[in-house]
Amino acid sequence: MRKNYFRFKFHISAILLFCSLHAVAQHENNLTATIDDETKEISIKQKFTYVNNSDTSHKELYFNDWNHSYSSKKTPLAKRFGEQFKKSLHLAKDDERGRTDIVSVVDSEYSGLKWERTKNLDIIRVELHEALAPGESITIFFTYNLKLPQNRFTPYGYNSDGGYYLKDWYLNPAVFDGDWKLYSNKNLEDNYTGLTNTTVSLIFPKKLFLTSNFKESRVTDISFAQQISLKATNGKNCEIILTNTKEFTKHVTSYLTVKTDLESKKYDGISQALSIEKVSKFIYDHLGEHPQKEVLVSEMDYNKSPLYGLNQLPSFVRPYQEQFQFEMMFLKTALNSFLKESLYLDPRQERWVSDAISNYLMIKYVEENYPKQKLIGKLSRIWGVRGFHLAKMDFNEQYYLLQMLSTRKNIDQALTTPNDSLIKFNQKIANRYKAGLGLAYLAEYIGEEKIDSSISSFFKKRALQPKTKARDFRDILEANTDKDISWFFEEYVGTRKRIDFKIKNVIKSEDSITLTIKNKRGTNVPISLFGLQKDSVVSKYWFSDIDTSRTFTIPRTTEDRLVLNYDQKIPEFNQRDNWKTLNGFFSSNKKLQFRFFKDTEDPYYTQVFYVPIANFNLYDGITPGLRIYNKTFLERQFVYDLSPTYSFLERTLVGKTSLRYRKYHGKGGHYVSNFSIGASTSHFQENSRFTTITPAMSFGWRPDDLISNKRQGLLFRHRSVFRNIDPNVLANNEADLDLENNPDYSVFNVRYFNVDNDIINFKSSLIDFQHSSEFTKASVELEYRKLYESNRQLNLRFYAGKFIRNKTNSDFFSYALDRPTDYLFDLGYLGRSEGSGIYSQQIIIAEGGFKSRFEDQFGSDWIATTNASFNIWRWIELYGDIGMIADRGESARFVYDSGIRLNLVTDYFELYFPLYSNKGWEIAQPDYGQSIRFIVTISPKTLTGLFTRKWF
Repeated sequence: MRKNYFRFKFHISAILLFCSLHAVAQHENNLTATIDDETKEISIKQKFTYVNNSDTSHKELYFNDWNHSYSSKKTPLAKRFGEQFKKSLHLAKDDERGRTDIVSVVDSEYSGLKWERTKNLDIIRVELHEALAPGESITIFFTYNLKLPQNRFTPYGYNSDGGYYLKDWYLNPAVFDGDWKLYSNKNLEDNYTGLTNTTVSLIFPKKLFLTSNFKESRVTDISFAQQISLKATNGKNCEIILTNTKEFTKHVTSYLTVKTDLESKKYDGISQALSIEKVSKFIYDHLGEHPQKEVLVSEMDYNKSPLYGLNQLPSFVRPYQEQFQFEMMFLKTALNSFLKESLYLDPRQERWVSDAISNYLMIKYVEENYPKQKLIGKLSRIWGVRGFHLAKMDFNEQYYLLQMLSTRKNIDQALTTPNDSLIKFNQKIANRYKAGLGLAYLAEYIGEEKIDSSISSFFKKRALQPKTKARDFRDILEANTDKDISWFFEEYVGTRKRIDFKIKNVIKSEDSITLTIKNKRGTNVPISLFGLQKDSVVSKYWFSDIDTSRTFTIPRTTEDRLVLNYDQKIPEFNQRDNWKTLNGFFSSNKKLQFRFFKDTEDPYYTQVFYVPIANFNLYDGITPGLRIYNKTFLERQFVYDLSPTYSFLERTLVGKTSLRYRKYHGKGGHYVSNFSIGASTSHFQENSRFTTITPAMSFGWRPDDLISNKRQGLLFRHRSVFRNIDPNVLANNEADLDLENNPDYSVFNVRYFNVDNDIINFKSSLIDFQHSSEFTKASVELEYRKLYESNRQLNLRFYAGKFIRNKTNSDFFSYALDRPTDYLFDLGYLGRSEGSGIYSQQIIIAEGGFKSRFEDQFGSDWIATTNASFNIWRWIELYGDIGMIADRGESARFVYDSGIRLNLVTDYFELYFPLYSNKGWEIAQPDYGQSIRFIVTISPKTLTGLFTRKWF
């Protein structure tokens, strides 16, 4: 009986051991790869043993082939670049691209397996002869050649110095997690692959030095090359950096072995080693031992996710001490590598977990080691700068500032948004910072030690565990606290709801204070309340479960002010209304502060900014002045802007002013409404002034997918124009013969636009309706730009307009083939009344859009024109315009012109050289230089948009 018992126990143990081994069985991957330095190709023979660790049989397997994502202009990578206004991959030559040429795919019996590329091209589907049952494995042999891309599209591939950066370069298995996770390369650093025991035998040029995230054997010489074996157990992808000089050093610390090329020129090697030891200890204390023992911390990885901010400036204006900057660079890069190599979270669907941990630890590192570090570093001590609120902000306040930059623009996205659905600013900065701030917020609420122990426990339990989920992290956090923290996951992480509270009412008694806290946004999260005596904290409370508003009673001590979120640990949407004084109704909650230049938002003051400005037009000359406004770096709902300037040529005041209220409604659909009133005054000719007053309201629509560049808008405005005109202008004006009797007018204007601002296929439409006492007119404008696979670009524009009624006696309100009179004063003419000279050669594509100048260019009845251009070499294009224009009671006139366009920066800087038109060969006519036209944009706001559009 006892013998049978032990026999039974042995069988049970054997079964459990087998199940345990089966549960941790990993794929086996063996590669032999040879780099051809002349052709920039790698020939690969790969033996891959796939283990089916799921409970589903597989008739097919999928492998990521991200090197092939560079092969075409139609891959998801190319489309992603187009969304970000990057043409490099689209315009690349074939020999600059990367591709994978598969020679054969066979099984262990050397029987050919059928394979094909999915529609996204960078994922391969391999069809098996028989279904692979759960627990079974299959060995597949791949033979293929990689043509590496140049590194001008991404950091990967080969560079002009003869070096290589290889990442996600060979075939690796897609993850099956109930269904296949087929993620294409979109330059998001989120390749999702299974745990694999990998050995790479690499043959590479003799002149190069190799560094890898895998364990390296000794390099051996073979004829004209070098050979090395790289290995990893339970690893992801083999990352290889090949350089002409030995740039990486190995630091064996007490906690971690580090291979790095990060350095600071003004920070000596011994000090760098001490800093690496210090940072490694911090990581070890909070995460534990790295399961792979070694971590690669490269400058290339840092450059992909740098410390955004002032340290991007040239070295001679670097604001931080060398030690601090080096440690933060190393910490950020090491944490990212540490977590990426250890946690098998789905990086496309649940990246927020690793972002939260890494950024929380960065916040904690600064709090522990550099608590007095300021956001702008040494610049905060400079006279003239130190008075700014920006100079007083701590370094860790950058997380709130940059995350809120996205929120205030209404382009924020939930932390659970898939990585490939985030706009670039959120993917690179805002969502990462929001995740870290969220853990810091939670630490304030439940206790810092509980967050720290949860992070440590999560890492120890889930490191190198397949199919790790965000739910695993949540379970550990909830197990470590008695408080309800479901709000953190359901409200803070799972939605884009904003946090915004205010103190509504306060009733004082001798021994207590009763106050009502209003939840302005309905986001049910905890809020902190501080009692202040002068600037000292004398009490602190946490309140929760405030759906709309709740009344609380607290003991009264020595407080003279109550402040919500005083320590700003909570990423609150608006902190300006968090104050309530206890010193009487007429006591000021916040002081008025005048500040030179724009500053960050200071919730403790009512801020007014002023800055010198200077504008220019031909008639006023350079007009210096003072701009007074309340707009901070973060967008605000209500903005006022007064800009009085002085015209030295006219010896009088000119300028503009505006008041605007903007209301955001949601993520997509009707997402914004604007209500404004503006006024401006300037001169349109010598001693001739115009003044406009314009009340307006507008509404905007966009898709729920914020990456989409599609936008729609509807504008209603009523522009009143008042003119004081010099008698000499009246005598010489040909466009408006009725100026003397009717100098003033008003126009009610409705505009609807629909635009898809895509770099490959640009489409826009505009419908315009105008009504005044003298006329009613309507027009439509359509524009299309197409960048073909041959790298040729076609530009088409169609414009048509018709007077419904017209009682005017001049051409001032008529349609124009070229240089409209701009009676609404919308266009940025430098010299709007000029008929000759350089200022008259400025062109703004509006109405007819012609480039040649015709004597009879106006039409008082209708107009229909088409403008086209096509590039013949890079930015050199041929253009042509054709159309019909008619006056009242007269036959329509047929007009055309053609020439060469130098499209240096579309819509910003262009030159037009007319060749042939109704006037004949213009290039052969006298004074041809006066026929050349140009487009130039000098508006700082417009130029800034050219560089920020790829981020937002």
